[in-house]
Amino acid sequence: MSTNLDFSDLLRLLDERSAAFRAAIAAAPSLDATVPTCPDWTLADLAHHIGEGRHRWAATVAAGPADAPPDRSEWNTSDAPRDRAELLAWLAEATQRLTDALRAAGPDAGCWTWWPTSQSPQTSGAVARHQVQQLAVHTYDAQLTTGAAEPLSAEVALDGVDEFLTTCVATRSRWPHDPAVIRFQAAEGSSWTLYLSADGARVDHVPAPADVTVQATAEDLVLNFYGRIPLDALKIDGNRVVLEQLVAWEPE
Repeated sequence: MSTNLDFSDLLRLLDERSAAFRAAIAAAPSLDATVPTCPDWTLADLAHHIGEGRHRWAATVAAGPADAPPDRSEWNTSDAPRDRAELLAWLAEATQRLTDALRAAGPDAGCWTWWPTSQSPQTSGAVARHQVQQLAVHTYDAQLTTGAAEPLSAEVALDGVDEFLTTCVATRSRWPHDPAVIRFQAAEGSSWTLYLSADGARVDHVPAPADVTVQATAEDLVLNFYGRIPLDALKIDGNRVVLEQLVAWEPE
């Protein structure tokens, strides 16, 4: 199954996940409920994080190539509302602003990102891809707070594994341990090989002998990557210490 989503797919999924997030906010008995997967936040805090982040990335994409993110004055149009109806409207506005900026820029336009040494480009298309995953995981958080979370769709989860590894893990920062190879195998059929060395962390899609292999559904791999479920929820064969070192690693 392919992990590649077209730009039009990413824009569609941004709208879908944003609508699902707003539905969870609308259905919540109280916005003061603690989010179990983000215990320092209430549901209102999570909603404010989502809205502010979409406004910020909209301004970032609209600014084009830059050495730094835009000043807060460029995206912080107003304080996040507390009234539920106003909050829902503000969230919808934030998503619309982001999708409008992405659509106007197109997938190949350059812009600032925080991942300059990863395997993901510094483009609006890469921003759209990462935003789908941010919204998907935080929609999971919101739904879990109000009851049961819906499963991540296969297209979101499979692309999510690839996006996390190439954007959030891949780096030119030196791996501080012995060189190692990790293979991630999704039950849906896709696999990724992560090479860790003094040259950093790089991802390949060609299967290779590995020090440790991790097997799970794509959804469970994504949820583990984002700290929503533990390593023990996955099938691990080989040297588990390498995985623990990877989780604890904070590249420069």
